[in-house]
Formats: sequence, structure tokens, C-alpha cells
Amino acid sequence: MTVLEVRHLTTYRYRRPVGFGEHRMMFRPRDSYDQRLLGATLRITPTPSAIRWVHDPFGNAVATARFDAEAEELVFENRISVEHFPDPVDFQSEDYAKTYPFSYAEDERPDLAPYMARQCPDPGGELERWARRFLGLGQETPTGRLLMTLTTAIGESFVYNRRTESGTQDPLTTLRLGRGTCRDFALFMMEAVRALGFAARFVSGYLYVPTRDATRHLGGGSTHAWCQVYLPGAGWVEFDPTNGIIGNRDLIRVAVARLPSQAVPLTGTFRGSPDDELGMTVEVHVTSEDPGAG
Repeated sequence: MTVLEVRHLTTYRYRRPVGFGEHRMMFRPRDSYDQRLLGATLRITPTPSAIRWVHDPFGNAVATARFDAEAEELVFENRISVEHFPDPVDFQSEDYAKTYPFSYAEDERPDLAPYMARQCPDPGGELERWARRFLGLGQETPTGRLLMTLTTAIGESFVYNRRTESGTQDPLTTLRLGRGTCRDFALFMMEAVRALGFAARFVSGYLYVPTRDATRHLGGGSTHAWCQVYLPGAGWVEFDPTNGIIGNRDLIRVAVARLPSQAVPLTGTFRGSPDDELGMTVEVHVTSEDPGAG
């Protein structure tokens, strides 16, 4: 068990005082058996006139802030403390799911169907052909080995690069360019495994990068994204193709969704001219109370 502390600071700057529309936040981690929220504080400047909390269709905690004041800066500072229990993945799935191909049980298929459906166009079947390269020819393939190989192949075959623009790259663009961000790689893997019949969903959260080896993981210093694949008997298993992580080690889940656009950490608007906007900065620091963690 390790206690991980996160400080997530987002600052919007403007040339003159502007008004602000609603801002939607997904900052609060999901409580589970492998991570327990110990504390959370959210400070917003200027102070909102109201904050409303709801759970979205996926069970994520979503806060919406409304503002009366105008300002030249809008600052969101989120601090969380999470008790983190690394869950070693041994792929203890149901016997029928230990090798691929397999079919989900009839009573699970209606609930998994939205996560199995392809969400991005692949008219020529390029993505499906890429995924099928990792199947054994004319024979069953161990399911765990297949998913581990896909995860590793993405990290080794594509070049990671940061992109400040919002949105997620289409998987075919990622395939053709051979590069992308963590959210691009997460969506790429989701669509690749969906092409093989798996249920997959997008995860947004934070990545702990051990200070003793700061280059160990890609995607530190900002929010992070990966995916989960559903395996009968094992449940939703974490796969981070950016870093080749299998399981929840070093990963703090905040939100899960069918699509990346449903798990954006912070969105909102301002009232003014486009020239008023000077830009946005995001700082994320994840530290551990256990110097040997990770």
C-alpha cells in the first residue's frame, strides 16, 4: 500500500477581465478496492457563485462551477490524497476466456455491448488487420498474452509526443503517423481490441513517476490516459499502452467512459473576444509518502 498525493493546477489567463461560463470538472478519483480516496480539496479563483456535484452515467463524480465575477485569471487547484494498492495482474479469468477467441456470457453482453461497439471509422479494415497480426495462425491465443503483446507493441511501435490542443486523434491517423499522445494511444488500443470483440473503455487520471527514475514513464507532469479491457472473472483490467503498464501500478483512476470526450478533466467557456485569451497552463505533481513506491 502507498499513499499518493496529487496537486493539479490549471490556470487560464486573459488580456482583460472577462466573464466565465460554466466549467465542468472531473477531478475526484473513483473509490475502489485498489484505491481509496483519503482527502480532496478544490480551490477556484475567483470563487464560484455555485458548485454542483453529480454522478454521470458511468458513475464518475462531476462538479460544475458557475461564476458571477470577472477576472484576468481563472485558477483551479485540485489536491487529492489516495491510498493506492497495486493490484498484480495474473489474468485469473474464467476458464472459457483464458484463450482467444471467446464470447462474453449472455447475461453480461447487454451491459458490455456499448463498450464493444466500434466508435471510430475503419472502412478499409486497417486497424483490424493491425490487431490481428498478433493472433496465432490457425490456433487459439492465450488471452492475457494477446493483450499484453498489444499493449507493448503500441508503446514500441509508436512515438509518444505531447500535444497541447484539445481532442483525441483518430486511431487511423495514429496508425498512419506512427505517433500520438497518451489519450491517442488509449483510444487506439480500445478500438484495436474492440475490433477483436473485446469490451474496452477509456480511463482518465494521473500517473505517478518515481523521482528516483524520472524518465521511467511517459506522460508525467500532466493528466494521463489509458484504457481498461473487460475479462470474464478478472473484471476491468488496466492497460497503459503509453508505458506498457499492465494493472494499476502507478495509475490513479479518476474517470472511466466509453469515449475520451466523455472524460475530459476540465472544460468551460469565457465571455469576451477570442483575442482576450492568452493561454492556459497545466501543472500536475504526483508524489508518494513511500520513497520506494512504484
